[in-house]
Amino acid sequence: MKLIDDLRNLDRNNIGGWPKSVKTFFTVLVILVILLVGWYFFISDKQDELATARQQEVQLKQEFVEKQAKVVNLEALKAQLAQMNDMLQQMLRELPSKTEMPALLVNISQTALSAGLETELFKPGPEIPKEFYAEQPIALRMIGTYHQFGTFISGVASLPRVVILTMHDVSLHPAQATSARNAPPPAGQLVLEGTVKTYRYLADEETGGAKAENGMPAKPAAKGGK
Repeated sequence: MKLIDDLRNLDRNNIGGWPKSVKTFFTVLVILVILLVGWYFFISDKQDELATARQQEVQLKQEFVEKQAKVVNLEALKAQLAQMNDMLQQMLRELPSKTEMPALLVNISQTALSAGLETELFKPGPEIPKEFYAEQPIALRMIGTYHQFGTFISGVASLPRVVILTMHDVSLHPAQATSARNAPPPAGQLVLEGTVKTYRYLADEETGGAKAENGMPAKPAAKGGK
């Protein structure tokens, strides 16, 4: 308890005369305070940086594993991409070209007549160019039975070229009596009216080479029939 007694009897005006034990105590205390302040302002920040770096390490390891898996499967992915391009080229061979579109529209109209449908309206609109294809909207109004419409769809699917018809604002409803005759329509008569769209492939000269720059396959040579 000598240190405690020395602390109680300290002369604050005569620091040089303090006992050696007291000087040693205060020296150790000052060192501890310096170490504590240094840890708080320096080491604590470094610990936060270390925790952040560890989180980044986990994230980078995960990214490395994912990229490594992609590299391992790169050849398989390339082969799959080449196969998909081949399939796309085969599909494009079936799409009509610009020169074939007029005859194709006539074939669609004639297919409706052959199915027994009464065509009140069949009006192709202006083409709408897209990235590598063009839309051809057709406003139509047809009257016939459910069976006749089925025959028409089947006939369109049998055309020499692949004909894709998508429906837009199309309605199918029972036929109503006409104002001229005011007579009821035959039983089972339906009216199909609205807009459908068919599509054709854009040639390279129509896109200004944009397809080649975007990695799209060049238009293959057309073949007759499916």
